[in-house]
Amino acid sequence: MASIPLSPDQTPAGAAAQFDPASLSNARKYLIFAVMAFGQFMALIDIQIVAASLNEVQAGLSAGPDEISWVQTAYLMAELVMIPFAAFLAQAVSTRWLFAASAGLFTIASMLCGLAWNIESMILFRAVQGFVGGAMIPTVFATGYMLFEGKQRAMIPAILGMVSVLAPTLGPTVGGWITDAMGWRWVFFINVLPGAAVTLAIIALVRVDTANLKMLRRIDWVHLGSMAVFLAGLEYVLEEGPKHEWFSEPSIAIAAWLSFVAFGLFLERSFRSDGPIVKLTPFRKPTFAFACVFNLVIGFGLYSSTYLIPIFLGRVQGYNASEIGTTVFIAGIAQLLGVPIAAGLSQRVDPRIIITFGLGLFAVGLWMFSFMTPEWGFAALFWPQVVRSFAIMLCIVPSVGLALGNFEGPELRYASGLFNLMRNLGGAIGIALVNTWLGDGLRLHILRLSEALGRSSEAANEAAAGLALHIGHYVSDPALAAQMAGGTLARVIGREALTLAFDDVFRLMSYIFLAALVMVPFCKPPPTGGPAPVDAH
Repeated sequence: MASIPLSPDQTPAGAAAQFDPASLSNARKYLIFAVMAFGQFMALIDIQIVAASLNEVQAGLSAGPDEISWVQTAYLMAELVMIPFAAFLAQAVSTRWLFAASAGLFTIASMLCGLAWNIESMILFRAVQGFVGGAMIPTVFATGYMLFEGKQRAMIPAILGMVSVLAPTLGPTVGGWITDAMGWRWVFFINVLPGAAVTLAIIALVRVDTANLKMLRRIDWVHLGSMAVFLAGLEYVLEEGPKHEWFSEPSIAIAAWLSFVAFGLFLERSFRSDGPIVKLTPFRKPTFAFACVFNLVIGFGLYSSTYLIPIFLGRVQGYNASEIGTTVFIAGIAQLLGVPIAAGLSQRVDPRIIITFGLGLFAVGLWMFSFMTPEWGFAALFWPQVVRSFAIMLCIVPSVGLALGNFEGPELRYASGLFNLMRNLGGAIGIALVNTWLGDGLRLHILRLSEALGRSSEAANEAAAGLALHIGHYVSDPALAAQMAGGTLARVIGREALTLAFDDVFRLMSYIFLAALVMVPFCKPPPTGGPAPVDAH
């Protein structure tokens, strides 16, 4: 094997260096990529694992309903800030030390979350965990494109796409199992050994670029601060808005205004700063811009649909965490089946054709969900889940290729950060929208069902009387039986209205995926083959 480039600690700060992928054996490349992909999986799955255990965390820390939501919000806000910042840090301290520090600090923060003694300490440690873990997500994409060339690159979006979709799909299932078996603190402790192993493996294996420590002396702190306020404020608005009637809540209105002002300052510093921490130059290429919009839509569909199915099963069917996990597990299997097919097609078929088929099939899967009834369980949800989950790989693989296939060196890092940011933003926007649509739809359908019962009052009264008569066999008081019959009828109406609201939401989501097809003809596929990108400072 050829000599390996000097590691950051062996190279003078600021020295230029080029990475030649031929200097590493294929086995070394695959090992590096596998370790980094596993680190990314840890960061992504942690969100959904914890989501499945929030009730237990709330009880264990004696937290209120409003406080416990910050366990997730703090993580997501901090992660969103780090994802675009990681490109700057990777150049400054090198991929090796950024990823090792990210994995190591993520592990320490996970342990601290498991040891949290009150809700305030938990929120603080979760913010740290999200911030440091966020660096792993875009870094592995950029490194994969640095390591491999030609047809080998086709596996990068396939494998990392699988990681991106399996993590949120399997998270609730894994989280429910761990919580039931060992308690909620082990949801965090479970990260310690894998995180330590990833940290040590990265330090031992990764030598793909050199550090440029001089960059740390010229950080544009205004640019960094404005980006942090913009993204964190936006995430806060999207997370809390549906719970508090959006801008009628003063804190949400203030956060939205601060985020808007910070966004303007962020753009100004992006174009005028001598040392911007995020470069928007990748957007000069129209195909990258379209790919980012695709990723926004993909994140919207992936996270929203993954969020809605457990909510439906819990609120309508009354399933517990284990039953929900068993029902949605088929989605992960369908995604795995889609990986080799998407990877194989990406080597032989125009990515625009693949993403057209993928977006269309995903829309079909969402449309199939729009016929749900309150009786739908595993069997009825089987094919809609399979179609939607198989289609997501046909969306992700070509979109990654369209986004990153035309970039080299530092610009590849910035493109990776911006592209991954779009997926997370899409998920945040999607969950906020579907929560709003669900609440509005529930109120609308309750009103319509109530009006229908009013127009057919005789039939409604007969149904209530029949129900009261049946309950009267078990309750001696006729007045109590009538009251219980009214409550039961109200629950039935609410259940039906909620199911109809879910149907409406899935139908709206399918329209969004169909609308995204309009952009496909405007994309220009990247050239196949060619040399691996050069990582030059």
